[in-house]
Amino acid sequence: MIVLGLTGSIGMGKSTTAKMFADEGVPVHDADATVHALYAGRSAPLIEKAFPGTVIDGVVDRAELGKQVVGNPDAMKRLEAIVHPLVREEEIAFLEKNRSENRPLVVLDIPLLYETGGDKRVDRVVVVTAPAAVQRQRVMGRPGMTEERFEALLARQTPDAEKRRRADFLVDTSLGMEAARAKVGNIVAVLTAMDRQKEALDENTPPL
Repeated sequence: MIVLGLTGSIGMGKSTTAKMFADEGVPVHDADATVHALYAGRSAPLIEKAFPGTVIDGVVDRAELGKQVVGNPDAMKRLEAIVHPLVREEEIAFLEKNRSENRPLVVLDIPLLYETGGDKRVDRVVVVTAPAAVQRQRVMGRPGMTEERFEALLARQTPDAEKRRRADFLVDTSLGMEAARAKVGNIVAVLTAMDRQKEALDENTPPL
């Protein structure tokens, strides 16, 4: 089984691209969705203890939490120390399940893949990208977004140019959704074929 890491900076179209992989029949583990579930579950009391006033009716209020951690590196590190190990547990369970089902390819959708060392846990990486002007236009059009918040979010992320340099595959969403979908289909075909070749090689290699 090949584990493909999917990442991209804010506003690049990563979530849309992740859905394209799912549409191709590839199992996708969404780190953000896992965090959302944890915020309504077992991480909530831990976060409330570290950041009082951020949990309402057992669910983390993301807006309130954001006020306490965005732009505050120390607070962000404390939050990550709570959440990241729990997300990792969910990821491991996802991988074990799909490996047992002999899946040729799975995707780990991790926004901060390079920033958290997640690239060391995957076989290949696809970076979703777009020109900086397109990215800014998309992000600034979001409700409640400010220049200050946008810059703070960018400061947490590896620059797009560096992500592109380190990627095995690129999906440029500024070229249109059909072009992106075609690129995703090509990536799936290439990696599925690669897994089959590896499997055939393993079967034909005599034990030592």
